[in-house]
Amino acid sequence: MRVSDLQIKDVVSLVDGRKLGKIIDIELEENGSVSYFVVEPKRFFRFFGSSGEINVSMNQIKKIGEDVILVEI
Repeated sequence: MRVSDLQIKDVVSLVDGRKLGKIIDIELEENGSVSYFVVEPKRFFRFFGSSGEINVSMNQIKKIGEDVILVEI
């Protein structure tokens, strides 16, 4: 799977079901493995002061579906 395939999917929290945003970047280890994905919060949340990006590690991803990525944060 390509990173561009992941970037079009919504990242959704399994805890409360809300959409967290979309993947905008990845952080790699020196050996080339994925350290974490950088998720940009939805515009609505940034408007109300939550301007930081969310880092999602590989062990927090529970399922990658056709339209969404389910994470446990």
